[in-house]
Amino acid sequence: MITEETGLTLRLARDAQDLASAQRLRYQVFVEELGATGSMVDHAARLERDAFDDVFEHLLLIDEARAASGQDHVVGVYRLMTSERMALAGRYYSEDEFDLGPLKASGRKLVELGRSCVHPDYRGGAAMLLLWNGLADFVLERGIEVMFGAASFHGTAPAPLAQALTYLHHHHLAPPSLRVRAKGQHRQEMALLDPQSVTRAAAMAQVPALIKAYLRLGGFVGDGAFIDGAFNTIDVCLVMDTEKMSARHRDFYVRRNGRDT
Repeated sequence: MITEETGLTLRLARDAQDLASAQRLRYQVFVEELGATGSMVDHAARLERDAFDDVFEHLLLIDEARAASGQDHVVGVYRLMTSERMALAGRYYSEDEFDLGPLKASGRKLVELGRSCVHPDYRGGAAMLLLWNGLADFVLERGIEVMFGAASFHGTAPAPLAQALTYLHHHHLAPPSLRVRAKGQHRQEMALLDPQSVTRAAAMAQVPALIKAYLRLGGFVGDGAFIDGAFNTIDVCLVMDTEKMSARHRDFYVRRNGRDT
C-alpha cells in the first residue's frame, strides 16, 4: 500500500466492494460522460462492467475521506492483465480489436492496460501522476517487459482526427517485433493524409493527454486503428517496451523504488 500526502491511497482491489466502486466510477466516466455502452453494463446499478473484470487486477486510487463519509471511495482506476492472468481468460481483452500475434510470440512478460479513468473532481491534480507511479511500481515488481493496451480518441469519425492519426502512423509506428495490427471490418487506416501536409502541432492538439504521456515515455502505436461503436471511440493500440523507456523516466522510477540505477 502506498499512502500519499494528498490523502489518497493507492493499492490493488481487494474485494467485491472495491470492484463495484471502480465499476461505478467507470460508469460515470465512460457511460455518462463519453456515451459508451455494452452488453453487461448495468444502468440501474450504474456499473460499467464486462466479462474480463474477474481476471484483471485493478489498481485503485482511493480517497479515504470519501470512504469515511459513505461515498464511493475509488476516484481513479487502471485495469491490468499480466501474461499469467491472460492464461485464465484464454485471451487478452484487446484481441477483439487487434492482432497481438507479435507480442504473444515474443516470449516476453506482458501486461495489458485498460479502463484508465479519474473522477472529474480529481482531474488536473496529482491523481493521474499517482496512478502512473503505481503502474511503475507494478511493472518493476512483476518484471514486466512490455506494456500494451487500447487507447481512445473520443468519437467514431476519422476525418476530424486525420492529422493525429496520420502523424502517429508516420512518426510513432511500432517496430516490426512489436507491431500489432487492427483487424476486422472496423479497422481504420491511419495514414489518411499526405504526411507533408501534417504538422506536429496540429496533430498533437488532437491527441488525448493519456496517449501523449505514453509517447513521451517512448511508446509506439500499432498498425491501424479500430472504430469501437459501443464505446464511441477510435482506438489505437499503444505498445511500450519498458527496456526502451527514456533513461530519464527509467531513472525516476528506479530511484523512487529504492533501486540502484
